[in-house]
Amino acid sequence: MTGFGRGDIGRKLIAGMALIALGEAIVFEEGLIGSALGGFALAWLAALVLTRPAVWRNRAAEIAATVAGGFALVLVDDPNMLALVLFAVAVSLAALLPRRRFDDALAWAGRLAWHGVSGLGAPLHDLGKLARIRARRSQGGLRFSGAIALLAMPIIGGAIFLTLFANANPLIADAFSSIALPNLDTVILRTILALVIAMGAWPMLRPAASTTRRERSGTGRDLDAIDPGVATLTLSLVVFNAIFAVQNALDIAFLWSGAVLPSRVTMAEYAHQGAYALIVTALLAGAFVVVALRPGGTGAASVVVRRLVTAWIAQNVLLVASSALRTLDYVDGFGMTTLRLAALAWMALVATGLVLIGWRLVRGRSTAWLVNANALAAALVLALCGVVDLGAAAAAWNVRVAMTQGRGGPPIDLCYLHELGASAIVSVARLERHASDPVIRDRLAFIRGEARQDLAIRLSTWRGWTWRNARRWAQVEAIAGPARLRPAPEGRECNGAIKAPDPLTRTPLTGAPQR
Repeated sequence: MTGFGRGDIGRKLIAGMALIALGEAIVFEEGLIGSALGGFALAWLAALVLTRPAVWRNRAAEIAATVAGGFALVLVDDPNMLALVLFAVAVSLAALLPRRRFDDALAWAGRLAWHGVSGLGAPLHDLGKLARIRARRSQGGLRFSGAIALLAMPIIGGAIFLTLFANANPLIADAFSSIALPNLDTVILRTILALVIAMGAWPMLRPAASTTRRERSGTGRDLDAIDPGVATLTLSLVVFNAIFAVQNALDIAFLWSGAVLPSRVTMAEYAHQGAYALIVTALLAGAFVVVALRPGGTGAASVVVRRLVTAWIAQNVLLVASSALRTLDYVDGFGMTTLRLAALAWMALVATGLVLIGWRLVRGRSTAWLVNANALAAALVLALCGVVDLGAAAAAWNVRVAMTQGRGGPPIDLCYLHELGASAIVSVARLERHASDPVIRDRLAFIRGEARQDLAIRLSTWRGWTWRNARRWAQVEAIAGPARLRPAPEGRECNGAIKAPDPLTRTPLTGAPQR
């Protein structure tokens, strides 16, 4: 750890206290988190850059800080947990990269994890170290004890006299009674929040030296040491290729070519049942190639093994493509959800990983290269998911299909649109304007009204306001006016349908015979 320069530590203490004060002002109110969270992230990044000049002198740290700034802007537009996590990773890399260059993603995953763990006690550790340094300086302890002796008597004596005067003079007593002490629960929660911010900010401003002293991960070297032999690899790959060929032939026949399935199997069952299991199969296949076929090994040197591996990777890519087609077929029958969107993104990532494995074998790349390439692909997919509102994308997909295909398309799940809330409000408003059935239009108006009420609450305070929600509000107001709903004395279902009255609770008719 660097030394405690007086100006250096002073700047960092001021920056840390400013972040705590800003965090208290933004977060601690009604549980609403809006675009102000993005402003807090930008302030966090500014504190790092202003107090750590090494960040903008290091090329890799500059890139990480720029990426962190991008995620901070995403938080300004639409705060979400994924973007917040990615911002934390990027800003931590910006803080640590001036100490050590980026070697491989696995090693840095360990360093970032240690950075988070070691940061929990960093503020107390540095305070203790600062106290020990001051105590060793000449007369430092005496000055501190002298200050205590100087202030003790006036503070204690003044408190005693004020208490006596308050009992003797009603004006002073009234003045004291008008002082509102903070609620104890509020004090505790604010203290916890301040500690959380301090434990996150201080290790960024003064990262522990032990974080970047952690050595490079040995995973790549350990994997490169495995060599099962040409005969074992050849036999295994022949068997694996044969098994995968059967599965891919069935997919080509029934998924890609449209052949008729046996009567006991529906397309929905065939499409949905194997989508995720086949992705696990492809991952296991990729792991086998990574572990068993290191560049420069006996297997990689064999022409037969290399051709078998190339064929197997191609089969795995086809397997992933079939899994994606299965999911899309299921979406055609039952609609889009955020989980199915995420599954499609995951399948694309797996396919990319398989292609990278093949490229690594063909070009003789190292395991570290493969790890870094896959980490970059994963980071790009996660960044895209952090920027795009998957709920809004799923709602837009379902509404667009409903408007274009009508009754010929999949039934639209109004309960799911209701569950998505503000993410679906623009799509719901468009479908409401398009609907010709007055009952469906009434249900959609109810769902839109519920989401609109939630939006109004969030936009009514600067803490809950977000740029994306403000744009949604403007779009909805331009599409549809105030909702005119049918009376619903018993309330409504999640799909907006009016609940029927319970027969057991109906009031008996006047003049009915009594028993």
